[in-house]
Amino acid sequence: MDTMRWNIKNDETYNNQAVDEAAELIKQGATVAFPTETVYGLGADATNEAAVAKIFKAKGRPQDNPLIAHVATVDQLRRLVDNMPVYTEKLIKAFSPGPITYVLPSNGTCAQNVTAGLSTIGVRIPDHPVAQALLKKADVPVAAPSANLSGKPSPTMADHVWEDLNGKISGLLDGGPTGVGLESTVIDCTQDIPIILRPGGITKEQLEEVVRPVMMDPGLANTKEKPKSPGMKYKHYSPEVPLWLVEGTHESIQAMVDQEKFNGNRVGVLASQQTAKQINAEEIISLGENINEIAIHLYEGLRRFKQGDVDIIICEVFTEAGIGQAVMNRLRKAATEYIVK
Repeated sequence: MDTMRWNIKNDETYNNQAVDEAAELIKQGATVAFPTETVYGLGADATNEAAVAKIFKAKGRPQDNPLIAHVATVDQLRRLVDNMPVYTEKLIKAFSPGPITYVLPSNGTCAQNVTAGLSTIGVRIPDHPVAQALLKKADVPVAAPSANLSGKPSPTMADHVWEDLNGKISGLLDGGPTGVGLESTVIDCTQDIPIILRPGGITKEQLEEVVRPVMMDPGLANTKEKPKSPGMKYKHYSPEVPLWLVEGTHESIQAMVDQEKFNGNRVGVLASQQTAKQINAEEIISLGENINEIAIHLYEGLRRFKQGDVDIIICEVFTEAGIGQAVMNRLRKAATEYIVK
């Protein structure tokens, strides 16, 4: 399959013809990758079961892992769900469009392979001009997980999508780098109290400023239950080489680097800018000065370490304040080992 690639600007001057062509492919039952404010998504008509099946095939994604339906407006969201608690209206008013997904009772409009056979569906309204233009032009809900091979770090740049899926999908709208860098927060809105199923771009603290209380789903740590949300069950975000998460000082991280070098291993390090300045290793990637910068650069950093360049990646443990909770959620799923020094 030849993959069409449109290069468009990540602002209001995007190329309308490119969006028109991409939307037409969606309508025809094809798959198109596109940028959102979180990561790149791989989209298909969420009402077309055969089209949605192409997402699973291209990604190598397990069939029991539900997808998120993307829509352009609140009215379009309402058309996919049944009951919406009052607190959901408050959350939508506060955070949508934005990096948040609402899990609500499905009314059956979307194909069953979108919901993985569940009675609920995850829906979100992305806050990105290209995504908004595509969704409005396609005029159908678009199922869209991250546009990467299943298990690999999510794509925050079009080149990441191209590396993984060129020849496996019909099109790629290249809108430049994404913003948040981590996937959306997924929140279960089927209960009396909203429950975070996956931490992401909207933090628990932000949610609790609008509605109280907000709970964390214990299923985040339970891999046996059928997942209500993407990212709950399977190993994700993994680089090409083993990743060790190390909770300790920069001195303890350096000691581990030195020991592995003595063992004959080439070691790469992922760290904050402050820690990176104090470490000596074959390859060091600084993710940024603060947790928001670390979130933005995390997946790009994981992807930069290739087999043949290093044998082990050592990554420091970051704060879980704010979006740090989402950062550590992704790193724990990616890690081969978690080491406390």
